[in-house]
Amino acid sequence: MSDTHDPITLHGRTYNPPRQPTVVVCIDGFDPSYLDQGIADGLLPTMQAFAARGFRAPADADAAMPTFTNPNNVSIITGAPTAVHGIAGNYFLDRATGDEVMVVDDSLLRGSTILAEMAGRGGVRVAAITAKDKLRRILGHGLAEAEGSICWSSQCASEDVLAWLGKGKGDGGDATAALPSQYSAELSLLVLDAGVKILEERRADLLYLTLSDWVQHKHAPGSSEANEFMSAIDARLGRMVDLGAVVAVTGDHGMNDKCDDGGSPNVLFVQDELEDKFGPGCARVICPITDPFVKHHGALGSFVRVHVSEARGADVEDMIRFCKGFAEIEMVLPKEEAARVFEMPEDREGDFVIVSKKNAVVGSKATEHDLSSLQGHRLRSHGGLSEQRVPLLMSKPIQSSEDLVGKRWRNFDIFDLILNHGQ
Repeated sequence: MSDTHDPITLHGRTYNPPRQPTVVVCIDGFDPSYLDQGIADGLLPTMQAFAARGFRAPADADAAMPTFTNPNNVSIITGAPTAVHGIAGNYFLDRATGDEVMVVDDSLLRGSTILAEMAGRGGVRVAAITAKDKLRRILGHGLAEAEGSICWSSQCASEDVLAWLGKGKGDGGDATAALPSQYSAELSLLVLDAGVKILEERRADLLYLTLSDWVQHKHAPGSSEANEFMSAIDARLGRMVDLGAVVAVTGDHGMNDKCDDGGSPNVLFVQDELEDKFGPGCARVICPITDPFVKHHGALGSFVRVHVSEARGADVEDMIRFCKGFAEIEMVLPKEEAARVFEMPEDREGDFVIVSKKNAVVGSKATEHDLSSLQGHRLRSHGGLSEQRVPLLMSKPIQSSEDLVGKRWRNFDIFDLILNHGQ
């Protein structure tokens, strides 16, 4: 492959073309505890082999902040923090219009992606498959024009795709009957099954496969449901290696239990507290975890942005001091400092940001969050510093080099790892 394809350079990094089938997998909600528990229980022989005979980042890797799906998937496919590519949440407040906007396409993306550059100028056959359709329109940036590229979501897989995977409807059945529920483990496993099928048919040189965190939001490490899901992922990774691929795996964020000792969600509704203190309409709290998949977390995460009304602009510092006083809060930073510390785009920040502690989540108003669908499950969520650590694994070992000694690994180093050190 490398004899006919050229390296590409993006955001200051150069990436070699793949010399063998190359697969990058993002396991949504891949907290290190799922990997460590699965290995300890003997359930993950493939990933155990990666860690033992291939590569596992020492002390694992850090995800981009905030630790949500969109920012980290885009960081992974651009090799850069959100300050560079501009997508710092699943949901944001457009300062220019005052509208709250869900990020479901690439319209906010700044610059290109590794996938687009490889498929375009690099001439590599690229496949980008995601569980969630909201990501498909971001991952597909620049791929439609590239001959031989593949990009679709299992959430909206066509009847032809399902038939190709042997999962089509039965005779006379409903055309959508074979689609996995968006709230299911099958949504993710279909992505991996497609990756295996593409490798079997040699239809792509470089694959990016990204999953859903439905299981991790519902089930803790070591539970039967989590064990079954992780084991199913592991088996498919093993099949990819057997087919001659080099495989690297990371996550977009970790996951933590967010309940008190009695099992109730440990939530601070920030906008309610601010309005009680500073008056109605004093600020708007934006929860960047919000996306079309809120049933499993009620749009409650560990990071929020606070936009202070123009009339109360002089109260920003007082609001910051006030929010720091709550037991649920780990950190409150004004936008300039938050953008610098967390490598986020300052022009898309709130007036200040709030990060909750490991066992807590932050929301806006209690009336805006529906937790009825938890159905007896403990609330598990992400978004903060407590969910920043994720595994970074590769099926091949890397040659030691001075620039990697003591390196702080990031999940968005994964394409550099597999293309520049794993071929």
